[in-house]
Amino acid sequence: MAFSTNPAFRAGAKAVAPLLPGLVPFGMIAGIAAIDAGLSPGAALAMSFVIFAGTAQLVAAQLMGLGTLPLVIILTALVINARFIMYSASIAPHFQGLSGRWRWPMAYLLTDQAYALSITRYTLEPQAPAKHLYYLGAGLPLWLVWVASCAAGIFLGAGVPASWSLEFTIPLSFLVLLIPSIRDLATLAAALVGGVVAVAAAGLPLNLGLFLAAASGIAAGLLVERLQPPAPPPIDTRPPAKDAQ
Repeated sequence: MAFSTNPAFRAGAKAVAPLLPGLVPFGMIAGIAAIDAGLSPGAALAMSFVIFAGTAQLVAAQLMGLGTLPLVIILTALVINARFIMYSASIAPHFQGLSGRWRWPMAYLLTDQAYALSITRYTLEPQAPAKHLYYLGAGLPLWLVWVASCAAGIFLGAGVPASWSLEFTIPLSFLVLLIPSIRDLATLAAALVGGVVAVAAAGLPLNLGLFLAAASGIAAGLLVERLQPPAPPPIDTRPPAKDAQ
């Protein structure tokens, strides 16, 4: 991969590096859940490759263990992952002009972490070069660590004590992504409202609480943004021009 030496790719890999340790227990839990659901090690590992979506993979494994109909499992995974439609619509304009050989692998690598890191960089540096390589620099390490962690859970997970509470690292990793993205009152309102609604609606069936929280957070952010007074025009601090002699 010649592009791995590009400064933009290295910047993406450097940005995602602090998040990788928190992904390890998440992947191990997903691997253990797949085995507990009755899948063979090969099928469980294939599941990690095909789905590559942590929450959907965990829920799918739980539903398999309960003997749920395959159609219900597929629909549930699609509902959980529907947020990626919003991610795609948001980030796609930054990849205009790329051919399919770039866009298809990048679509496969879309995750919460890769999206959050990339869209934050594009917002702060709209003219940054090689945006797609920065995205790949963030996305590829996430994929590698995820698959390796799932494999560790599949083949070694039986020896991990339940008292370690590895699942606690999952919300911590998302908090690391959330805090830097809060830049103004509107994003703060969106984060607070979305978080409160997510907790209050956690018991809704089919993980509908996730959608309700996302919609509530977006609505709150838009409302606060519209209620804020417009920013005053910049003050011209240049000295007055002298009259022509």
